[in-house]
Amino acid sequence: MVRSAGAAALLPAVDGMTAFGFGETNSVIHHNQVGFLPGRDKTAVVVTDATSFVVRFAANRSVVFHGNLSAARTDEASGDTVRIANFSGLARAGWYSLELNTGQQSALFVIGPQVYHDALRLAMRAYYGQRCGCAVDLGGGYAHPACHLKDAFHASSGKSGPFANHGGWHDAGDYGRYVVNSGISTGTLLWAWELYGARLKGLSLAIPESGGKTPDYLAEIRWNLNWMLSMQDADGGVWHKQTSEQFCAFIMPQADSLVSYVIGTGEAPYKSACATADLAAVMAIAARCYGPYDPAFAQSCVTAARKAYAWATAHPASLYLKNPKGIGTGAYEDSNSGDELLWAAAELWRTTGEAEFEAAFRSAIQPRLDGLKVGAPSWSDVASMGYWTYVLADRQGDAKIAAAIRSATAAAAEALTKTAAANGYGNTLSLTEYGWGSNGTAGNQSLLLLIADHLERNSGFVNTALGNLHYLLGCNCFGVSWVTQVGTNPFQNPHHRPSAADGIAAPWPGMLSGGPNARPADPVAAKLPKAPPMRMWIDATQAYSMNEIAINWNAPLVFLLAAAE
Repeated sequence: MVRSAGAAALLPAVDGMTAFGFGETNSVIHHNQVGFLPGRDKTAVVVTDATSFVVRFAANRSVVFHGNLSAARTDEASGDTVRIANFSGLARAGWYSLELNTGQQSALFVIGPQVYHDALRLAMRAYYGQRCGCAVDLGGGYAHPACHLKDAFHASSGKSGPFANHGGWHDAGDYGRYVVNSGISTGTLLWAWELYGARLKGLSLAIPESGGKTPDYLAEIRWNLNWMLSMQDADGGVWHKQTSEQFCAFIMPQADSLVSYVIGTGEAPYKSACATADLAAVMAIAARCYGPYDPAFAQSCVTAARKAYAWATAHPASLYLKNPKGIGTGAYEDSNSGDELLWAAAELWRTTGEAEFEAAFRSAIQPRLDGLKVGAPSWSDVASMGYWTYVLADRQGDAKIAAAIRSATAAAAEALTKTAAANGYGNTLSLTEYGWGSNGTAGNQSLLLLIADHLERNSGFVNTALGNLHYLLGCNCFGVSWVTQVGTNPFQNPHHRPSAADGIAAPWPGMLSGGPNARPADPVAAKLPKAPPMRMWIDATQAYSMNEIAINWNAPLVFLLAAAE
């Protein structure tokens, strides 16, 4: 079903003005549909035979900027012939439109210092919408009563019987909960707090915990932290996931009556080293973040992190390599726990300062130091998170190791900046990186760029990171905002059960689409004709390899929006 965003799509207000011409799009002028920061790069991509442009002030149609388009070039990722309109010199806050010398006009856009505030709020509040085990009400009809209250141990966990284990976030378009994906997601969100907490502290999410001592941002994350802690066995090990045996139909969460099982590896010791080390890392970060608000909870996080790290180091080969018999939900299989252990050691050292953890980190990174490579993190490779926390720590570490990490990070950021400069739509994705969750990859590449800037200030890295934000919010070959209910032309049909089953036309707000995938892996996507990689996307509910949403893709989006805010 084609959905209409209608008046639900989000546009910011500036200087008391609101958008008119709402919902307009232009098939030949693509730009960030949410807006631009006054002091940062501002560009639009033009895909028609124009040569020059002007920018008009929306209130009175006066010309406030004029310029020539760049020379035409072919963008390999999209196949488009593109010209760039650069109006970075325009810094006055307000609403504008861009007009080509051919007479074609863009949709309205806005410039202002807080243009991303509402998008940040929606992207973070989407996690409240993904809550499991409690009633949810985002307003506007986006609500459901408590769900998935029938829990038990699966035989693969080494235990049996009922187990009341509610909480956490639904992982994606399905209703499963997965510790390894919660690891990178929650860790990224907590890192955003550590780097941009001053901007996030006052973010109002209108969640049940609002008004308490803990800021809304941390209160929402704690909902998932508590579930992660509940997945830790008494011996310190952590089970891999909690899902039904098979995915349910496209129904609302409260209608899913399948048992939600705690699922393990299927053989002793039943817990997963990757999940356990992820929990150790995340709880070490949480201890730093929650200490000022709830010292007892922070201490419990340290205790859990220590127990998890001890278990994971004792069982590094206890891996989740495939689903146990009879289980058909997401596997999140991983054949190497080395990167998770490295991250956990670094975070525990940063939190505690204890030599044991630094020694473990140095031992883990030593074989990697010669020609050290740093890349955007993902759920299956969190090594970069370990590298960065080592150099971000307020502690004196090994100078040689720190220098190698800084150098490798700067080199990776420079390479991404060069890639973006060569791309017609200004994003950092190489042609081979348009895979499953490519939008999340772009988000994590922005995280890398922002960390690089934090280590050594470089405005070019920040502008490149924001270039990915422009891409995600409309500056792409489809002219679509890949965040539900954000922008003038947001996508409408996510692979997301509540959005498909709730009877409301527009999808649940604030969720990032997985994005283009040149290697389609579902029946709907597989029917698309072969095209340049950015073109391999369809706004269809059942195209899960292109249009699913997931907590680990929203996390770098939140990080990027927090940095921009």
